[in-house]
Amino acid sequence: MKKTAIVLGATGLTGGILLQKLIEDDTYLSIKLFSRSKIEGLPSKVSQYIGDLLNLEQFKADEVYCSIGTTKAKTPDKEVYKQIDYGIPVAAAKLSKENKIDTFLVVSALGANANSSVFYNKTKGEMERDVQKQNIKNTFIFRPSLIGGERKEQRTLEKIGLAIFKVIQPLFIGKLKQYKIIEPDDIAQAMINLANSTSHAEVIITSKDIKRLTKNT
Repeated sequence: MKKTAIVLGATGLTGGILLQKLIEDDTYLSIKLFSRSKIEGLPSKVSQYIGDLLNLEQFKADEVYCSIGTTKAKTPDKEVYKQIDYGIPVAAAKLSKENKIDTFLVVSALGANANSSVFYNKTKGEMERDVQKQNIKNTFIFRPSLIGGERKEQRTLEKIGLAIFKVIQPLFIGKLKQYKIIEPDDIAQAMINLANSTSHAEVIITSKDIKRLTKNT
């Protein structure tokens, strides 16, 4: 069966890789992008809806992939930050429920906890909680650790953090494995594999699970 996918966050690192994989996948006849800026050079199977991230009339598909996210450096205003990291995924989940979309996949973060005293973790945790409240049949929440890969914008502190993590990763054994750097390509592939599988009951997908799911084709 040919499918239609909605993608939110295609201008980001993980979302961009996800979009390319969906374009190359013949399972997907149509891809709808909702974003604030246009991506040039996309094939005809991709439709772009610019400005209105959540166009109710066009928000119809078989699956929704949401990798929306910002950073403290890009969005220092906490209210605006929450509108993005919490508001958009939750609104998308509500629209998915309203439009009877049965599969919703969203990228969160390791440490997400609605009761956390850390603003970032709390925001992600509240997002997860309220996405799950929609009771969409196939809801999958991805909690990657530090995400590797090359970004368009310069993030000095993040580059330092990645460099340090790469050095100490061999020490991450047992429960510490979940803190290993995860590549955005692995996240994107795991999302697609999970969306096209009926054999996984997980709702919360950690970095360890993400790596495993890349092998399930």
